[in-house]
Amino acid sequence: MIKMSKEDILKELRQGLINYDKDATENATKKALEKGISPFEVRKVLIDTIKELGEEFEKLNFFLTELMMAADALKAGLAILESKFLEKDEKPPKRAIFVIGTVKGDVHDIGKNILSTMLMVEGFDVVDLGVDVSNSAFVDAVERYKPDILGLSALMTTTRPMQKELIEHLKERGIREKCKVMVGGAAVTREFAEEIGADGYGADALETVKVAKKLVAK
Repeated sequence: MIKMSKEDILKELRQGLINYDKDATENATKKALEKGISPFEVRKVLIDTIKELGEEFEKLNFFLTELMMAADALKAGLAILESKFLEKDEKPPKRAIFVIGTVKGDVHDIGKNILSTMLMVEGFDVVDLGVDVSNSAFVDAVERYKPDILGLSALMTTTRPMQKELIEHLKERGIREKCKVMVGGAAVTREFAEEIGADGYGADALETVKVAKKLVAK
């Protein structure tokens, strides 16, 4: 069996992400750790590569579906690294945390998934709670992950009121000021976001990312 050098393994790791190959990314991540490569260095390669793919997407050289699959591969690699950090009681470099979910009663996720991918590309640690998320689940996530931003998605006019209800719930629990709250989705308007007291609104994924970066910078 041919022994791979550190450079070869990291190249394989990078290529796995470029090819949006989840299995290849997972295997290369494991190889890197077995080789004794620092999990911090492995993480940097993964993050730098997804940023490059994001830039290619903006230049129209990479399709959205490919970028989303690359993001899934990235998550798989980061999950392996997370267990290594916990094992050694180490912490990766601090990045802004964005917790996102589709509100209770709403099961639409395409827009949320696109936004999650774009946020990861822009350097956020994203915690995706999924769809049909209850108020209590959002509150638990705020207390557990201590996010910089909480993102609430609503695609239907019938579920839009849940965004307002959740903001009020956060106030009642005394944790509204612990993070910024952003709202979005097809049923949401800028006026509605201001009316319910949200800190930010995005009409689409690109605008949401820009607003999120400004909120974090503050």
